[in-house]
Amino acid sequence: MTVLQGHGISQGAVHGPIYFFRRSPKPAESARLGCDPESEHKRLAHARAAAAQELLELAGAAETEAGENGAALFEAHAMLLEDEDAVSAADTLISQGHSAEYAVAQAARAAENLLIDTGRPDLYARTADVEDVAERLQRLLSGGQESLLSLPHPVILCAEDLSPSETIHLDKTKILAIATQRGSATSHTAILARTLGIPAVCGLGDELNESLHGQEAILSGDTGQLILNPDPSAMQALDSNLARQTSHQAQCQAMIGLDDCTSDGRPMPICCNIASPADVSAVLANDGHGIGLFRSEFLYLAAGDYPSEEVQFRAYRQVAEAMEGKRVVIRTMDIGADKQIGYFQLRPEENPALGLRAIRLCLARPQMFRTQLRALYRASAYGNIAILFPMIASVWEVQACRKICRQVMEELAEQEIPFDPNIPLGVMIETPAAVMMAPELAGEADFFSVGTNDLTQYTLACDRQCAGLEPYYNPRHPAVLRQLKLAADAAHQAGIPIGICGELAADADLLPTFLALGIDELSVAPASVLLLRAALRGIDSTACDLRLLMG
Repeated sequence: MTVLQGHGISQGAVHGPIYFFRRSPKPAESARLGCDPESEHKRLAHARAAAAQELLELAGAAETEAGENGAALFEAHAMLLEDEDAVSAADTLISQGHSAEYAVAQAARAAENLLIDTGRPDLYARTADVEDVAERLQRLLSGGQESLLSLPHPVILCAEDLSPSETIHLDKTKILAIATQRGSATSHTAILARTLGIPAVCGLGDELNESLHGQEAILSGDTGQLILNPDPSAMQALDSNLARQTSHQAQCQAMIGLDDCTSDGRPMPICCNIASPADVSAVLANDGHGIGLFRSEFLYLAAGDYPSEEVQFRAYRQVAEAMEGKRVVIRTMDIGADKQIGYFQLRPEENPALGLRAIRLCLARPQMFRTQLRALYRASAYGNIAILFPMIASVWEVQACRKICRQVMEELAEQEIPFDPNIPLGVMIETPAAVMMAPELAGEADFFSVGTNDLTQYTLACDRQCAGLEPYYNPRHPAVLRQLKLAADAAHQAGIPIGICGELAADADLLPTFLALGIDELSVAPASVLLLRAALRGIDSTACDLRLLMG
């Protein structure tokens, strides 16, 4: 038995086989001459057939997760597999004695150069699709593993780390738990795990590697441990842990239907954070008061091109209708920083966390922004929707957003398309600048929502994605908590509510501080709702104080 120690990022314990995810290899650069053409032709034909089957499965799963636009990406990739020019170029190279790997790499490079030479940005963006298809064929030719959407059975998914675009394509029905070499408690892998309510551990280091693939293991999100080939005593401890989990879950279930309030009756609604329409089922199962944060950028991450107004409208409408009148706060897309998308063609930046991201990107590309806002306003006719603008630092940014919203409403009115003209427009407080400008921003906003992940990062000058900085990344730092007070005071002076939607909101030990600060609402992963409700109902709000702000 071997124990790997990391950092627990989502509670719970499970037992199962390890599946180590390895990214597709890059296309081979070296030519192998002297290969048997007949054998290489057969290898490539088999790889194409296997790739087509994978893409068919991916399209089906992506449509379930993200709608037709998500499926369209994989359908387009399947068509690229049969591109006559690319097929002919690869076959010619194989006939000359080159390996199938080399032929695929060269054919892909030639196709990409043709697209680049057109000088058209829309066609240049398709080079990412060509590269993706080539890498899929390379993986299959080299005997690489299946897609994350084709996991063979329920597994403990292990990887170096997972990107946001990879997490959106996970076969979530097959994941018992997640373990990563790198990552942090605020990474998107961590956020996904908490949303799904599955155990997860990060920061296990290089000892977590491909050699462990297939081994039985116990993962504990409570202790941060991955126990390889557990002995009988470890299994007995797991059984005891699972019994406690079952008892705890039963206690939480008893909270369903009860109010989110303190023992003395002070309300503090507990809402949910989601990343896709598929997550609504978890919100309902955990009796969330509403949706306090719908991370709309995951619709973009799941797509192969900018999602159309119609695709977005259907997704937003689906969520609004499913919530049956409960409020749904939808954040406009937060792309950039650690969430990169090929078809956006964002220029490389020295420090993307401080670069063209979120509302900055929306205002730089107003037509893209307008498309999302039209979809949001149209969906507002089918439920209780609010719009939240991220990464705000200045009053003029909110004013610019409001101006585009007015233009969208005028267009929809002229087209006689129904919408709610009184959609609340909120501002995310996630930069120190927003905190300092909170009195002025409150005059432009209908509500505040604090993104504590980024607020902590920017306040403490500490990259929240860097695993080596855990001792410095402290959301409970007095500097962060004092900024919460400044923002809350400004909100209440202006007569608008303030909530917290960052990961800090799920910290039950901070509930007394949040109450003392005057926080009006919390939004957390669905699995945290009932736990927080139970803790909240045991607190007397009159006994809460601000001692943590003193350091």
